[in-house]
Amino acid sequence: FQSKDGKTPLHMTAIHGRFSRSQTIIQNGKKEEGVFLSSAFQRGIHGMFPLHLAALSGFSDCCRKLLSSGFDIDTPDDFGRTCLHAAAAGGNLECLNLLLNTGADFNKKDRFGRTPLHYAAANCNYQCLFALVGSGASVNDLDERSFRYMVAYVNLNRCLEYLLRNDANPGIRDKQGYNAVHYSAAYGHRLCLELIASETPLDVLMETSGTDMLNDSDNRAPISPLHLAAYHGHHQALEVLVQSLLDLDVRNNNGRTPLDLAAFKGHVECVDVLINQGASILVKDYVVKRTPIHAAATNGHSECLRLLIGNAEPQNAVDIQDGNGQTPLMLSVLNGHTDCVYSLLNKGANVDAKDKWGRTALHRGAVTGHEECVEALLQHGAKSLLRDCRGRTPIHLSAACGHIGVLGALLQSASSVDAAPAMADNHGYTSLHWACYNGHDSCVELLLEQEVFQKMEGNSFSPLHCAVINDNEGAAEMLIDTLGGGIVNSTDSKGRTPLHAAAFTDHVECLQLLLGHSAQVNAVDSSGKTPLMMAAENGQTNTVEVLVSSAKADLTLQDSSKNTALHLACSKGHETSALLILEKITDRNLINATNAALQTPLHVAARNGLTVVVQELLGKGASVLAVDENGYTPALACAPNKDVADCLALILATMMPVSSSSTLPSLTFNAINHYTNTSKTVTFDSLPIMRSDHSSYCTFNNIGREGGYPYTEEDELNDSDSETY
Repeated sequence: FQSKDGKTPLHMTAIHGRFSRSQTIIQNGKKEEGVFLSSAFQRGIHGMFPLHLAALSGFSDCCRKLLSSGFDIDTPDDFGRTCLHAAAAGGNLECLNLLLNTGADFNKKDRFGRTPLHYAAANCNYQCLFALVGSGASVNDLDERSFRYMVAYVNLNRCLEYLLRNDANPGIRDKQGYNAVHYSAAYGHRLCLELIASETPLDVLMETSGTDMLNDSDNRAPISPLHLAAYHGHHQALEVLVQSLLDLDVRNNNGRTPLDLAAFKGHVECVDVLINQGASILVKDYVVKRTPIHAAATNGHSECLRLLIGNAEPQNAVDIQDGNGQTPLMLSVLNGHTDCVYSLLNKGANVDAKDKWGRTALHRGAVTGHEECVEALLQHGAKSLLRDCRGRTPIHLSAACGHIGVLGALLQSASSVDAAPAMADNHGYTSLHWACYNGHDSCVELLLEQEVFQKMEGNSFSPLHCAVINDNEGAAEMLIDTLGGGIVNSTDSKGRTPLHAAAFTDHVECLQLLLGHSAQVNAVDSSGKTPLMMAAENGQTNTVEVLVSSAKADLTLQDSSKNTALHLACSKGHETSALLILEKITDRNLINATNAALQTPLHVAARNGLTVVVQELLGKGASVLAVDENGYTPALACAPNKDVADCLALILATMMPVSSSSTLPSLTFNAINHYTNTSKTVTFDSLPIMRSDHSSYCTFNNIGREGGYPYTEEDELNDSDSETY
């Protein structure tokens, strides 16, 4: 009988040490022809036998009785562990000695290469460890991961002392390159380090255990014991290490020193120990050339920061730059650590220092919206109108990111020095452009309260264009209410109105808002396109429906290539838009209107395989004999290439009866002789879009976390332009 996890009654008695019951089961098993006796040889969970469980739980009487059943003492479970492994892990000396005296193999390894001594040491079972070593167990065996017995788990001084006294070698490394010193440092076992140091000087051990990976080709540890103790905050262990390991500025693979790691984690005691022993404060890592001061500032460890800058040359340390030109002040502001900001400012940090992109700490505060940090910077004289490499001030950035509190503080600061906050960036965009583009209504409202923003300045792709193209109806309405309805027909450098922008992006609410304020529905841009043409060519069916139905857009207008809205809808295969336009056309002349290539809508629709549109065109009287500039009828326009069109023309010429009044043969042969390009289509410049959206600003502090560090080189902000919609 077995439970769901495979335990028999004998397993249960072994687990709970019921000696009398196990004796009864075994005796009764003999009477019942071995039914219960076989339980001693049945596996339970993880393939363990009753003897495994009894040894693990420390029930020596059960072990004796189970051994009397004739069980093979070295039979392993599913993980290769024998009963002696179980006894060593459980720590019961009586069970362990019983198994040893019965002949258990004390050097037998499990599936992970571990002997019973590994388990005794890992669980700090000193008496079991003593018994196994006394029986001859090897103290320097490595398991599959190359761990020896003397790892960090051996935190009992007696175990370590006994192993060392029995010739355990503390310099042997595992597969990761770590030795006993590394593990003791990582787990903060000061007494273990002192014991090891009393046997062999630590600097001698580390000569063979790899403190400098850069010059070693063998399997050396990637970091030193100093790094491990500093990172985990074990200052007492660190105190032992610094007495013997003289190179306190040893670097890991990324060039980070123990002091760097301690500052990064905020372990003040470790920072203090390392500084007092002479660790360098201004040493830079290999990745972004950051110092321990940068590390402390990034994570907001103000005590560590004060300790570091207090023990460094103030003027050199407080404004030291990393590889991107970032100072500790910039990183503190970026991450919103107000205490660190004040500490650095009080030490004389340059409040207007710039990084390699020309951005100051105030630019970072504007992006992240940390109002207290911004207030601290302004109190110390930070300039709110300094431009970065793209001409953007902190006011631009706060408006773009929607930080109303920061924006208000910056505007107030700018007004106090009689500066003009409406200045445009390198692409002509003002703070109002950015706030409208990203739909930050509260910022738009605040900016419009400033007299300087109550007139259209900067890029002709106006704030209203910016609001409409991103469907920010609230911002658009505020602009119209404040600046007047005249702005709805303002044009950009390519002659496009806000209505063009709304039509291009199919933002119907903004479209209706503009139409409600007398926007010119038939306004044409520099390429002759109306808002309807924009919508038709881009398949914006909702906009097309509004413009042809309620707005009564003129369907006869043609662009600079003489395309009507119907031509453009068909040219891009937008069947629904074409049908909406067709529904409103009754004039056969408009149905057969030709563009600059002499193509009718039927030519274009047929060429693009718009079956329903072709059917509607034919039903409205579209000419099947109209020829384009290549001499092709709509039927020939369906051909995928010139050769197919020529073949089709020959076949049609042969099929048709020839008469003096027939024009078809001459048309088809004319097509063959004058073919140029059957796929000639019309293109137009797309509407503008400000490519540098607010996400590039708001991810300003999404800095890589390589190696556990939260900052690497910043992503450069994208260009903003008005060349593509």
